[in-house]
Amino acid sequence: MSLALLALTTFLASAVEMVEAATIVLAVGHTQGWRAALGGTLAASLALVALIVLFGGWLANAAALRGVELVAGPFLVLFGMAWLRKAIWRYAGLKAMHDEAAIYEREVAMLESESERRAGFAVAFQGVFVEGLEVAVIVVTFAASRAEGLLWAAAGAAAAFVVVAALAVVLRKPFARVPENAMKGMVGVMLLSLGTFWIGEGLGLTWWAGDVTLFLIAGIYLALSAGIVAVRRVKAAA
Repeated sequence: MSLALLALTTFLASAVEMVEAATIVLAVGHTQGWRAALGGTLAASLALVALIVLFGGWLANAAALRGVELVAGPFLVLFGMAWLRKAIWRYAGLKAMHDEAAIYEREVAMLESESERRAGFAVAFQGVFVEGLEVAVIVVTFAASRAEGLLWAAAGAAAAFVVVAALAVVLRKPFARVPENAMKGMVGVMLLSLGTFWIGEGLGLTWWAGDVTLFLIAGIYLALSAGIVAVRRVKAAA
């Protein structure tokens, strides 16, 4: 069950980052041509795959080492806290909600002032690489935590890539209706839960409910997040 949850977490995290990358690629395509947009996307994707293969494969071979969860777990906790903190701030009204339509318009305005095709290639490359780098780190971290972690995590990331790419080709417009803010909060909870679970395993703890404990931990983090949002909203309204 933990491997399936691992794949789902990677899928959601990848989908969120790829939606943001797709927004940039669409802006480049509409303003400076699809050759520059797709060229930058392909180059960045190959660079990310190379990172996953090089480091993920090496860590996957070390996944059987005793206590490796104590290395992978804290990374997931840190990533989860970063994702969940932003989600809490947004829902509490302390940070503006993520708006892909607004980001798209801003990218278009910037690209229209730049006439060189090389700029479009660079923007597409940077957008895809930067957004995908965090996903690559998550995939590599998963590879270090489970013997089959690389396969499941890579499968989740690949599935997200196919889904987002297909929608981008069909719609050719920013994903304004994607519940990205909610997805980021969900990913944050899942990363925190997996990290906490693996740290416990690394310390030699035996979770009384087995893999089901993951869902109990996730429920606790979700309840705490909802409580923080409620308190912040009350304070803001006071």
